[in-house]
Amino acid sequence: MPSAIRLAKRLYSLDGFKKSDVSRHLSKNNDFSRAVAEEYLKYFDFEKDTLDIALRKFLKQFSLTGETQERERVLVHFSKRYLDCNPGSFNSQDAVHTLTCAIMLLNTDLHGQNIGRKMTCNEFIENLAGLNECENFPREVLKQLYHAIKNYPLEWALDEENEDGNVQSQMRNNDVINLGGNPFLDVPISANAIEYKKGYVMRKCCYEANAKRTPFHKRGWKMFYCTLRDLVLYLHKDENGFRRNQIGGDNLHNAIRIHHALATKATDYTKKQYVFRLQTADQAEYLFQTSDSKELQSWIDTINFVCASFSAPPLEAAVGSQKKFQRPLLPCSHTKLNLREQLTDHEERVMRLESMLEEHRRSPPEKGAKSQVVQNYKEKEVYLNYELKRYRTYTYILRTKLSQYLEMGATVSATMGAGACPPASLAEVDEGLQPMAATVAQHTVGGPETEAEQQPKSSPTSAVNRYSYRQAIYSGGGGGR
Repeated sequence: MPSAIRLAKRLYSLDGFKKSDVSRHLSKNNDFSRAVAEEYLKYFDFEKDTLDIALRKFLKQFSLTGETQERERVLVHFSKRYLDCNPGSFNSQDAVHTLTCAIMLLNTDLHGQNIGRKMTCNEFIENLAGLNECENFPREVLKQLYHAIKNYPLEWALDEENEDGNVQSQMRNNDVINLGGNPFLDVPISANAIEYKKGYVMRKCCYEANAKRTPFHKRGWKMFYCTLRDLVLYLHKDENGFRRNQIGGDNLHNAIRIHHALATKATDYTKKQYVFRLQTADQAEYLFQTSDSKELQSWIDTINFVCASFSAPPLEAAVGSQKKFQRPLLPCSHTKLNLREQLTDHEERVMRLESMLEEHRRSPPEKGAKSQVVQNYKEKEVYLNYELKRYRTYTYILRTKLSQYLEMGATVSATMGAGACPPASLAEVDEGLQPMAATVAQHTVGGPETEAEQQPKSSPTSAVNRYSYRQAIYSGGGGGR
């Protein structure tokens, strides 16, 4: 395809393009983009390179940007090219892709900000067991990769005009700040985000990432001025700190990502009143104390509503030979579904999880089974119960919000007259829903519609289009206890 060849050449030589422009031309899910990516990768010679060296060459040439699925597509092209240059080095292209993503996440684990206990070499090797097409990767290869990433972190390409700039200059030109040197874990700039709730709270850390118990000296209660903006919970020392951070950049050490999180009343915690528990996708857990019961319910409802509305659907569960239970990786990007589609997806996942849990309970370990087998069984059951609880919560809150919206639309239509159109934004109906209204309106309706177009043919909970997603090929990042 001549046009794909020409574009690939211009992208590689940065002829009329910046490094930050390249990724979007390689990551689209269409034949032309795939052809461009294939031609672009031909400019890279990975022969006799170890996988980490090849990945460094690749990431030095352009900025890997976009949503998780888009970055995954780019890495698929990289994996194919690496195997073409080094036939027989691994069992398949999927195995190379698996190991590439594992390296990316290892880099974040070893060098990321606000990461607790670092992954050990043995854990890195164990996590990849059986993922080389049902075989193990060579142990020496994994050890070499681990120590290479530990000693020399991966570096990400920047546009030349930004290379000497500070965080504020990057904030002016981008919508995200990089967290831990890994573009898979970008934190949105709060100045560009919609604010849903703010106020003083007391916070206690119970578990760090990967369900590691928080050290005793870090477990105390601390007061913060908390702001919820999009899928990030920012914790500031006070309101003055909040205003300073709006101008000078947020303190990412106190930013809690809440994609696929769940907030619940901490009924089992009796030492303080008005406390809720927040469990995040990386298995961290926090307690928050509010001022009264009204604030307690408001924080819980707001957090769960934001999580339910904007968390991108997870990828399908991995299929492999390894017997150890692995939690799937949960995407941190925003969903592209509107609220009705998001609700449908949550309802479908509730049904799927109920079926999985029932099937799991029908096959308990045999008497006398190894302790590891029993442990894996228990871990999976706990995980399935938690996910079922989370998605039932998401389903309930979105169903309630959509029902309220439809009722308000019908009421306003009746008030304005039979020929009038309902408002295109919740903000026009009920100012009490602000500041949620602006974002909810974006995800609920795309603009003014007729009453017939807005009213669903069945209830808001009816099943519509179904969605399926490819499984993240490296586990260990998400889920609950």
